[in-house]
Amino acid sequence: MPVSSMMAARLARAGQNRAITSSRCFKPSLAPRPLYSSQSRSFVKLTGAWPSITKGSPATSRTTRQLPSQFFVRALSGKPLPQGKSKVVNFCYRLAAWVGISISVIGVGIVGFFIYDASTYCEHPTQSDIDVSKIALQPRSGGEKNLPIAEVFIDDDDSEEKRRLKDKPRLVILGGGWGGVALLKELNPEDYHVTVISPTNYFLFTPMLPSATVGTLELRSLVEPIRRILSRVNGHFIRAKAEDIDFSHKMVEVSQVDANGKDIKFYVPYDKLVVAVGSTTNPHGVKGLENAYFLKDINDARMIRNQVIQNFELANLPTCPDEERKRLLSFCVSGGGPTGVEFAAELFDLLNEDLTRHFPRLLRNEISVHLIQSRGHILNTYDETVSRYAEERFARDQVDVLTNSRVKEVLPDKIIFTQKQDDGTMITKELPIGFCLWSTGVSQTQFCQTLAAKLGKSQTNRHALETDTHLRLNGSPLGDVYAIGDCSTVQNNVADHVVTFLRSLAWKRGKDPETLQLSFADWRGVAEDVKKRFPQSINHLKRVDKLFEEFDKDKSGTLDFDELTQLLKQVDNKLTSLPATAQRAHQQGQYLARKFNKMARMHEGLNANDIREGDVDAAVYKAFEYKHLGSLAYVGNSAIFDLGEGRSLAGGLWAVYAWRSVYFAQSVSLRTRLLMAMDWTKRGLFGRDLMSF
Repeated sequence: MPVSSMMAARLARAGQNRAITSSRCFKPSLAPRPLYSSQSRSFVKLTGAWPSITKGSPATSRTTRQLPSQFFVRALSGKPLPQGKSKVVNFCYRLAAWVGISISVIGVGIVGFFIYDASTYCEHPTQSDIDVSKIALQPRSGGEKNLPIAEVFIDDDDSEEKRRLKDKPRLVILGGGWGGVALLKELNPEDYHVTVISPTNYFLFTPMLPSATVGTLELRSLVEPIRRILSRVNGHFIRAKAEDIDFSHKMVEVSQVDANGKDIKFYVPYDKLVVAVGSTTNPHGVKGLENAYFLKDINDARMIRNQVIQNFELANLPTCPDEERKRLLSFCVSGGGPTGVEFAAELFDLLNEDLTRHFPRLLRNEISVHLIQSRGHILNTYDETVSRYAEERFARDQVDVLTNSRVKEVLPDKIIFTQKQDDGTMITKELPIGFCLWSTGVSQTQFCQTLAAKLGKSQTNRHALETDTHLRLNGSPLGDVYAIGDCSTVQNNVADHVVTFLRSLAWKRGKDPETLQLSFADWRGVAEDVKKRFPQSINHLKRVDKLFEEFDKDKSGTLDFDELTQLLKQVDNKLTSLPATAQRAHQQGQYLARKFNKMARMHEGLNANDIREGDVDAAVYKAFEYKHLGSLAYVGNSAIFDLGEGRSLAGGLWAVYAWRSVYFAQSVSLRTRLLMAMDWTKRGLFGRDLMSF
């Protein structure tokens, strides 16, 4: 036998034995390996043929059972099996894919924005012929003072939607604050001819005003054009100031100054009128408030911001004496409520985080912030735990909190106040100041004072207009005029209606209400009537059995007229005035909108049944019930939440972000939300704006 044939046979037997051995010891693995040794590959090179392996042999049977077919074929081909890609390479591939997709999406978004932006420009005039009523251009005169009457507006025929509303009931809203805007956002657009009258043509997001005074937020981020909000209901806006109401002719007297400086007045008729004019700061009879600053509108925030920066610029002058520098850098806040506390916190953040980085370090050592509070604690309307946390936070930040103190006079260079000592004595003190903010409660505007005087004995509150539980203005024609927001307060006079609660029961029994003897079942029915008419009394009438037992003085098992009167007076004493907050005004505006919507839907039915007078509101809708959703306050890189019923939260930056989230969600439009988010981002990247203009 030739040598080459012998070598080929020997190599074939060796390869077959190796294949049998490897098949018996084969263990599957993630990375496949060649089935044949280097000797087999050498045999292929010499002979050009693979060793013959008979079908069904152990080498083939075991291998085909344990390896996928594609591995078996590739192994017989003699080519090395592909190795799996590493995790790093796979991650890089995925990352590159996501980056590419993101860039593509952003690119498409940018292109789409420019296409949309280009479509917003109008290159050609949009003038056309317009039908305007002659009465709108030349209104007739009338009313008590024979003034022009704006019965028709010049834009009543601008669109088909507005033309359909010309014959609808006239709803006039005085003011563009929280209450009025909440009403507009809930009102059915097709039910009323809406007119808003306000001296300002924007809605102001008041809870964030302290942030605007120090540049944390820009002023434009807190305002929204009132006309844009009105467009939802196809309403009309008149920039003017309400002066008086002619109840008999159902008209509002308004005034405005024309281009020549002349004061013009006219009437605006109404079917339903909502007074939401807000309030002013309560002076409390203190002298010299012309030397103090207030924080009620956007102009106040701008003036405060300029004055704070101006004080620092003056204190930085080389000619400024030491005492004058300390006075300029002494900032005082009078009032320990939410507005005063938040302004003091924002002011300290500005001084500590921004001004000291761009002004000489000496100024930081001479800065002082003082907070004067007449009560024993700041934020006294909040939970005690929250109030204590705020005081501890201010103590750590070196904000001087002066409790049990009352301001007597504000002078240009100092503030005079009295402070009650632990032994009860009063001490008069003086504090040099370069800036004073007055933030102590609310009082009536001049318009509200005029209304209260006109309505006489129906209005007994010196600080706000009184309404019933349906928010109708006391003393005005029933169902015509409503009042909401800071300018009003809901009258809690349960005991005054005791005869009303007993009238139906007395009629059934044929007795005089004052001679009735109420059993427990009778008293339970009366309690239900009280809850319906005065929803705020629900929490005080939960245990009617205990109240019945307590006021049944003679233990007769019944309540007479006097005992029932005393019981209801106790309920009166427990009821408190609703807080003058944006939350309350917002809820009242929503309540009126829903009631007006329902009255519009039931209008035809009411007319068909000749129900046009009397207590239509009570027949159509329930009384207003205020639901406290909690109070918030910012106290310097931390925030506090008073959730009511003894529940409260306080914390650092996580609470600040939660506080921002709440107000971000409550903002009136997408535009203001985006602007607020941009301002917060800008503050973090570049700091607060230190310019005054």
